[in-house]
Amino acid sequence: MIKRLVAALLAGLALAAPAAATAATCPKTTLPDVEDEVMCLQCGVPLNLAEDAPSAQRERAFIQALVNRCESKSQIKRALVAQFGNRVLAQPKGSAAWLVPALAFAGGIAVVALAWVRWRRTRQSAEPDSTTPVTVPADDAARLEADLDRYKT
Repeated sequence: MIKRLVAALLAGLALAAPAAATAATCPKTTLPDVEDEVMCLQCGVPLNLAEDAPSAQRERAFIQALVNRCESKSQIKRALVAQFGNRVLAQPKGSAAWLVPALAFAGGIAVVALAWVRWRRTRQSAEPDSTTPVTVPADDAARLEADLDRYKT
């Protein structure tokens, strides 16, 4: 009885070992992991946002088949490009998609720098020169003297 139990346990372990080894070597890629990096060719939006368009369903089925075959994300993307063309990728190779944000950032920095320089210039020109005497109209000077005399007493 115990021999049969031990034999059954060893047989179970022997069957589980190849499955565990296969799972360890299989890349952990899923359909949602790839969906946000590829486009629906019919809708023109990322595949994870595409509704139930026939093109989106075909792409999802194609990706799921590759995931089931334990293909990595980069292998799946290469297969998608081979099957559907380079426009299936959300950011195709050689894309200058980074160029627009970089130019916008550089333009923003330039506008801020220019505004700061102009602000400093107008502020410096508005400051009174300490060597120039300040002239006060006679009636204001008399009123000022009267106010100061009132506070002295």
